Amino acid sequence: MENVKYLEIKKGDMVVVLSGNDKGKKGKVIRTIPSERKVVVEGINMQTHFLKPTKEMPQGKITQREGSIAVNKIMVVCPHCHEATRISHKILENGKSVRVCQNCHEVIDKI
Repeated sequence: MENVKYLEIKKGDMVVVLSGNDKGKKGKVIRTIPSERKVVVEGINMQTHFLKPTKEMPQGKITQREGSIAVNKIMVVCPHCHEATRISHKILENGKSVRVCQNCHEVIDKI
């Protein structure tokens, strides 16, 4: 796979899942993994994690944690119009590049 350094989705973005068992659910991006083109979303793709017994915890433990999800299975939710949207880019007067909602044409990034 190609070496990807940039994703259109950033940590802290609100996203909606487009396909899979969690289709239609919304969540906040916790972490991005650009090299694998994946993100970890809060409360989405929950996986069972088994912890082995230790001296402090002799019985072991079963926990739930978020697994990664492919970037092409999620869409950013615009903070202004509250709809799932594609992202375009715009260069401001000061030369800074920002992400823009294609539905309402408002800036998604905090300036």
